[in-house]
Amino acid sequence: MPTTNPIQRVGFIGLGNMGGPMAGHLAQAGFEMTVADISPGVASKFVARNGGTVAASLSSLGGTVEAVITMLPTGLIVRDVLVGGVLEGLAPGSIVIDMSTSNPFDTRKTAKQVQARGVFMIDCAVAGGVVFAKDATLTMTAGGVTHVLERCRPLLETMGSEVIHCGTIGAGHAMKALNNFINANALITAFEALSLGKRFGLDTETMLQSMTAAATGRNNPIEKKVKPHVADSSFTTGMVLAFLAKDVRIVAEMADTLESFAPIAKQCSALWTEAAERFGATSDQIEVARLWLKDT
Repeated sequence: MPTTNPIQRVGFIGLGNMGGPMAGHLAQAGFEMTVADISPGVASKFVARNGGTVAASLSSLGGTVEAVITMLPTGLIVRDVLVGGVLEGLAPGSIVIDMSTSNPFDTRKTAKQVQARGVFMIDCAVAGGVVFAKDATLTMTAGGVTHVLERCRPLLETMGSEVIHCGTIGAGHAMKALNNFINANALITAFEALSLGKRFGLDTETMLQSMTAAATGRNNPIEKKVKPHVADSSFTTGMVLAFLAKDVRIVAEMADTLESFAPIAKQCSALWTEAAERFGATSDQIEVARLWLKDT
């Protein structure tokens, strides 16, 4: 049976803008920290501020801890650090927690190599950026076996405000990427709309006021449309496909008239037009989801 003893000795690899504050919270909470960073002097400065020990090597770090946290640029770097390094010292039953933003398929490959050594692994991606890392209010999406995640939860909750268990290994990294995909699309869509509006002659502050009222809070499409549809497939919004396809087409036509760079508007218009043609102009706008149903 896996041990359920509380984790006290923690290794932390990657003390950058995010990792430094996160490891600092663990040190301040009383965890015994052994730390490492590729940049000269970073680990020593961390220890001078927060206490703990600078790892003499990656394998020696593995030999002194019960759990090791990685906060590194990519999943491939995480694998390099673990294989032939940290894993050489980690005892069976220890835990690897990858809190980097990693490709979930890389994470699954790494997990197989970790598990072959008798070591557990979870992925636990973080959201919120440096500000949330500093005040320990990060939101985390985790993947892995439930009992392993639960043993790690005291560490995770020291660094963040919410831990969402998304499924098996790799699920946390997949969810983080999907969340960022939504945010990235929203960001460039907003800037494209602002650019078009400015060229048309609209005032920026007026546009922001209107966009905030129309697309955030209770009008956020995830809250207002996606979640109700997932909960009840018969849910309808009351607006037909043809109307929204027309509205988005107007934006694409505005971009053409203004000779503006608007690739999002044009692709969005094409997709809504396709949905109206395939599923019926008078069908509810929520039917646009069927464009993706063949894959899910």
